[in-house]
Amino acid sequence: MNGIEKITARIEQDAQQETNSLLAEAQAKADGITASYREKADALKAAEKAKGEKAAADRLERLTGSADMEAKKRLLATKQRCIDEAFAKAQKALLDLPRDEYVTLLAQIAAQAGSGEEELIFSPADAPKVGAAVVEKANALKPGAHFTLSVETREMEGGLTLKNGFVEVNCAFETQLRLLRETMASQVAQILFR
Repeated sequence: MNGIEKITARIEQDAQQETNSLLAEAQAKADGITASYREKADALKAAEKAKGEKAAADRLERLTGSADMEAKKRLLATKQRCIDEAFAKAQKALLDLPRDEYVTLLAQIAAQAGSGEEELIFSPADAPKVGAAVVEKANALKPGAHFTLSVETREMEGGLTLKNGFVEVNCAFETQLRLLRETMASQVAQILFR
């Protein structure tokens, strides 16, 4: 797990740098929009002074509110892109693990998610490369387990599927990260946007 912690720390560091850059860019755009609307509001205020200070102030408030709303929308979109990128980098980091760490990770997932009686289904790329090693290691990690390597393969980018009869547990990386995003997006945002 030490390697995963290093990867996680690296992902967080990279994501933080990317976030800072994107936030600075979004803030600069927001400042530009705000400045543009302020200029328009000031010109309208001068032209409409005869109609009264109240009308000009109301218009300025509406324009500033629009600029603030636009800035907030752009900032939110930037934050969403950063979160998307953080999860994409996490998946890439998992896929780029050295073979031994990748085998260990998949074996741990199988041992934790399975009862020990399942077939382990891999992607067409992973099945010949790591399938047998993962089965062996998963059986060693879970006392009394009898995991087997399935002849089936599934289209997935890393991870595995556990199958016992008609029951399947999808432990593909993209599925697990999607589920994690649903529950952890706010925590990731807090880390990225401190």
